[in-house]
Amino acid sequence: MNDKQDARIRETDRVTAQRQAEIEVVHGTGLHARPSVIFTRLAKSFPCTIEIEVNGNSIWLNGKSIVKVMGAKIRKGSVLKIRADGIGAAEAIAALKELVEHNFDEGKVDGRNV
Repeated sequence: MNDKQDARIRETDRVTAQRQAEIEVVHGTGLHARPSVIFTRLAKSFPCTIEIEVNGNSIWLNGKSIVKVMGAKIRKGSVLKIRADGIGAAEAIAALKELVEHNFDEGKVDGRNV
């Protein structure tokens, strides 16, 4: 293999590697309807798989499913683990983590700056 092929393989690994983040939910009412919709819409904007785990319960839920996210009853103070696998995983984790950290910013549409 030459250097160009090696660089291409490393770039592919970086782009498709699994990523994970852990964050405490600080939103006053947790992930009720509006924050859940914003979270899942943002998650759906990435081509990778996105899953969440709540309070270390070892049950991973589809982070793109409004039914699963709302059904998890994520309250203020819950510890949310977010993992993504596939193309754009790092970007997805960064965007979702920022969304939760910034309390589901009102000045954004679908979790992205307008």
